[in-house]
Amino acid sequence: MVIFPQSCIFFPGKTNPIVNSLFYQTAYCSSSGFYGKTGAMNQINHEKIILASQSPRRKELLARAGIKFDIVVADIDEEAVPYKGDPGRHAATLSGLKAEAVADNHPGAWTLGADTIVVTDNLILGKPKDRDDAVKMLGSLSNRAHSVFTGFTLTNPGKEICISESVETRVVFKQLSAKEIRWYSATGEPYDKAGAYGIQGIGAFMVKEICGSYTNVVGLPVCEIIETLTRVGVVEF
Repeated sequence: MVIFPQSCIFFPGKTNPIVNSLFYQTAYCSSSGFYGKTGAMNQINHEKIILASQSPRRKELLARAGIKFDIVVADIDEEAVPYKGDPGRHAATLSGLKAEAVADNHPGAWTLGADTIVVTDNLILGKPKDRDDAVKMLGSLSNRAHSVFTGFTLTNPGKEICISESVETRVVFKQLSAKEIRWYSATGEPYDKAGAYGIQGIGAFMVKEICGSYTNVVGLPVCEIIETLTRVGVVEF
């Protein structure tokens, strides 16, 4: 029997029934709450929340947590923000710029911004520009560990509150053959994802283990965000 530390999660893939029940069941949201296979779940936030992101993965994760929210996409130039060697701070800075860009026009609401980066050898791997770029990125991640940082910022200008944090998850890839890398690159999945892979999709076959938050790798550290929302009184159970 293999025992893993509590903070480390072995990720065997989609066949795991626990992972399936948490992340792969069919669900949808309505104005009255969140619905899944187990029925309705009342929303847990009692104040207006705006998600400053167009990411379908963040939208799904937040909705599955029982949060009702609106979406207003932030328009910022991420490339214009210099990377100063601290990946956690960089992700948090980007999330703050996104949140502030939206919150300026919605001062009475709580705005949530987020940004996810993949880091190896202290270098940021963004979204691949083309197939060759995806192949290169995946090759650099093969048979080793890397870090995924998601920065998030929760702000409410009307209440003069702004909280910005970042969460790190360590991810270990199996050794990838050149054929596997070429095949995955041809699926089309890597091209809208930092680091050129999606742990919640086809890319799960490459992930040997993770240490930290799974949802953080998908794009939103749900546990930490709910804790923050609870701390400021936006969420009540």
